[in-house]
Formats: sequence, C-alpha cells, structure tokens
Amino acid sequence: MTKSHTNFELKNWKKNFYLFLGGQFLSGITSMVVQYSIVWYLTKETGSATILSFATLLGMIPMVILSPFVGPLIDRWNKKKLLIITDVIVAVFAIVLSIAGTVSPSFPLWLVFISLFVRSVAQTFQMPTIQSIIPTMVPDSELTKVNGQLGMVQSANFIIAPALGAFLFAVIPMNVLILLDVFGAILGIGMLLMVTIPRLVSEGESVHLLAETRFGLKKLTENKGLWYITIIGAAFTLIFMPAASLYPLMTMDYFNGSVSQAGLIEVVYSVGMLAGGAFIGIFGKWKDRMKPVLAAYLVLGLTIGGSGLLPGTDRGFTYFVMLNTVAGFATPYFNTLLMSMIQQSYDPKILGRVLGVLNSLLSITGPVGLLFAGPLADKIGVELLFVIAGAGTLICGLITYMIPAARNYDKELQKRVNQEL
Repeated sequence: MTKSHTNFELKNWKKNFYLFLGGQFLSGITSMVVQYSIVWYLTKETGSATILSFATLLGMIPMVILSPFVGPLIDRWNKKKLLIITDVIVAVFAIVLSIAGTVSPSFPLWLVFISLFVRSVAQTFQMPTIQSIIPTMVPDSELTKVNGQLGMVQSANFIIAPALGAFLFAVIPMNVLILLDVFGAILGIGMLLMVTIPRLVSEGESVHLLAETRFGLKKLTENKGLWYITIIGAAFTLIFMPAASLYPLMTMDYFNGSVSQAGLIEVVYSVGMLAGGAFIGIFGKWKDRMKPVLAAYLVLGLTIGGSGLLPGTDRGFTYFVMLNTVAGFATPYFNTLLMSMIQQSYDPKILGRVLGVLNSLLSITGPVGLLFAGPLADKIGVELLFVIAGAGTLICGLITYMIPAARNYDKELQKRVNQEL
C-alpha cells in the first residue's frame, strides 16, 4: 500500500534507518535534558505551581492548534530540510537564552516561555514528519517492529534524560547547560545528512492549508474503523490525563512518600515502557494488531484503577511500584501499533495531512484533562481519580471491542495490503 508509491531501493534499508534513528536519539536526549533543566530551573526560582502549569500548557498548545495545518506542509516540503531547519531554530533560541542568562543574574521569564513555545512548535513539525518518513524508509512488513524500536528510543530518553539532567543541573551553570541543545542539534543534523529520505511526488506542490486540512480530516473519517479507534483513543487521553499528571501527588500525598520515591515511580514506568517497546520491536509481527491494543486497554485499566484502591502505606507503595511497572509495559502498544496501522492505511504523499489531524485529535483532550486534574483531586482525593481513570480505560477498551469496524480493522487492513503486494 505504501512502497509502490516510492522509487526508493529498500535493499539496504536497515543501515539507512538505524542511522536515522541514532540521530533522532542523540538530538532527542539532549533536547529533553535541557527541557527538564528548564522545568527544574523554574521550580527552583519561582516555586509557583501556576508558572509550572503555564509552562506545561505551552508545551501542549502548539500541538493541538497547529497539528492540523502542519500536515499539508509536511506532505509538500522536503522532509530532511524540514527536520534540519527546526533543529537549527531550536539551537538558535538556545544560544539566545544562554546569552541572556550569562549577561543577567537570572533568565527573563518571558524569554524562557518564548523558548519553550518555540521548542514545542518545532516538535509539532518534527513528530509527524518522522512518523510520515518511516513508511518510506522501511518495508511494510517491518513497520510494526521499527515503530516499536522508535518507541524504545523515546522511552530510553524518558529514563536517561531526568537523571542526566538532574546531575548536569547540579554541576553545570544553567546558561552553559542550555548549550547542550546546540551540541545535540549538530550531532542530529550531521547524522541526518548521511541518511537517504525518498522524495515523494507531492513534494513541491502548492499548499492550500484549510482545504488540505479538511482533506486530511475527510480521509480519516472515511476510514470508519480507524476513525472510531481515534475517537475512543482521544476519550482515553481525556480520562487518563488527570491521573497521569498527578503521579507525584499520589506518591507524596497519598503514600506520604519522598521526592526520590516520586522519581522512582517515573523511572519504573519508563523502564516498563522501554521493555514494552523492546517487546514490540523484537516480536512485533502480529497478524491482528488490535488484539494487543485491546489487551493494553485491559492491563492499563486494571493497573491504574488498582493503584487507586491500594492502602496508603509502605506496603501499598511497594504494590504501586509493581503495578506501574506493568502499566508502563502496556503503555506503548496503543500509540505504536496505531501508528503502524495508519502508516499502512494511507499513501505516504497524503500521510502528513492525516497525521496532522490525528495528532491534534489525540492531543486536544490532554490539556482539557489537565485543567480538571487539580480541582478534581482536591475535591474527591487523588486516589479516587486513579480509580476513575482505570474504570474509564476499561470502558474505552470495551467500546473498541464492541464496535466490529474497530475490532476487526487490522485484519481487514492486512487483507488489503496482501492483495496489493
């Protein structure tokens, strides 16, 4: 369904793809270290929950608002140049912020916020660009595995970046630490220049943003099974986000834990995600990928909901650690397998437009959930919020199973793909 639309020779795809993946890892890890450092700087300097919430929203808003309009541009522009340009822009703002922190005793908050916003806009372009590049670089039969490997890289970043960022934040001045972004951009761009990314016939065509955004939405809604899976996934994000954003509060308030214990939960969840991504990357050749997606809903619902039913004791915290390791393992399945199905469902020359709409739909419910997280936790207790999130996740999985077009989507997709081979 995809490779027939490119002239790219796939004989040596592994070397090409893993060079690309390595560059994204190096660029991503340095960027995340700087991101964590900025958040810790804001925490240390302001101690304000409002400032931190605003910084979090700045990281989400561009994805929600811009994603539908970014898709048509990604389909039309040279993807390698787009990744390079966004890396360069982030690096330039890192240099500006570093200079500002050097010439004044503290970083101007307005400049920090602008820098965070620019980083988020760059990510809004980079994520769907990478997602749309992958199906042009690897054989169809390897899509699920390589998406699992990409998930592994992202999970590894989540594990390494907080610890490395905390260490560097303690020993390196913030104005110097920010320049790590520049180093990462140089490494990432250098490796990207050695990668072959196939050109598509849609590149260079004129862009009509509103019309093409509607086109992306139309293509997604026409594909009924995928549309149902997407809408239910957005509902899952809305239900799950309040609990996900309050893990530190659950650890420190409900279990009376320490900051290090709150960090432990983040680490074990990320380790679980890494293991889940590794499992997909090694064994990810399911004939029906909806089965592991439905299993992931079940596991997440039981583990997250079960976390809210634990006693607020040391033993309860031990079980909390165990449950969230399992929850972490289940987390990559939905996004990774959904992405593989989408990449096989659409021609690469229109994939950016579809992904733009899809990413916006899956992202828009996150900020909405965050707005209700604090007030809800204060009113009913953070542990009950976990129970609600678990129950809601199980309901989302059940609804997906009860809709034949969603439940059988991958089986029908594989039939179409095999017929076209």
